[in-house]
Amino acid sequence: MSGTYTHTMKLISGNSNRPLAEAISSYLDVPLTQCSIKRFNDKEIFVEIMENVRGKDTFFIQSTSFPANDHLMELLIAIDALKRGSARRITAVIPYFGYARQDRKTGGRTPISAKLVANLITAAGADRVLTLELHAGQIQGFFDIPVDNLISGPVFVPHIRKTYADRPLCIISPDVGGVVRARALAKRLKADLAIIDKRRAEAGVSEVMNVIGNVEGKSCILVDDIVDSGGTLCNAAAALKKKGALDVAAYVVHGVLSGEALNKVANSPLEKLVITDSIAATDEMKKSPKIEQISIAPLIGEASLRIFEERSISELFK
Repeated sequence: MSGTYTHTMKLISGNSNRPLAEAISSYLDVPLTQCSIKRFNDKEIFVEIMENVRGKDTFFIQSTSFPANDHLMELLIAIDALKRGSARRITAVIPYFGYARQDRKTGGRTPISAKLVANLITAAGADRVLTLELHAGQIQGFFDIPVDNLISGPVFVPHIRKTYADRPLCIISPDVGGVVRARALAKRLKADLAIIDKRRAEAGVSEVMNVIGNVEGKSCILVDDIVDSGGTLCNAAAALKKKGALDVAAYVVHGVLSGEALNKVANSPLEKLVITDSIAATDEMKKSPKIEQISIAPLIGEASLRIFEERSISELFK
């Protein structure tokens, strides 16, 4: 990045994913602004920006991953600190937007928590949000400020082409809701498309019922936005192998991987699970031979630069 911009662009990192923030800083050649995030004895969070941000274009980088509430509060308090420090513009860079799965009422007297979180971020003083692969696209409409929702294609497509250069490919959507994402990836890769017909009995439990499409003799790639318990992907992989798939891998943007997810993946027919670093990898994830993490730092960094320079972000995906 040209040094012309280093005096007015400020990158600040929360505690949720410091390695990603450092990678974005390296890509942009802009040092991370010093920021102190402390907790009092009662676990109240205190944020102090240690450098002048008056009149600066600021980007606070924070995924609201586990522990989601702590990281969300860090984000909100940091935004308030930047606002009271007279920052010219505050962009909340949220690679993984927690609470996104609570995007609608699922029964009587239940919340729409994604809307509540959007209200909180706006009320705190953010001027815009930069995020990656929201679970539901309509969440952009929950905000009354601009939202740039990046897609993972520029990260996944080169990796898939390199890994599966000489194999017949089929891109798989693990459910009907992910068909748009899978179709877009299949189009870019000039690959076939198939869909898993799934019935979910209760939250966190899924049962694969049928595979729609021909997968026999093909390398199948499951694509999704979030892997949490891992049940859906593992069940889908087993169903694909039964239908004659040559091999099965999964490319998922956000690796939540809670509970026994790593064990499920390890014992599943999945050849590999590729995730991004939108959520910081745990030591257990790093040790897993089936997990591969690829970086979104260049994508987030380039999008941040384009916001700063008032250039088009959509051109990144043409």
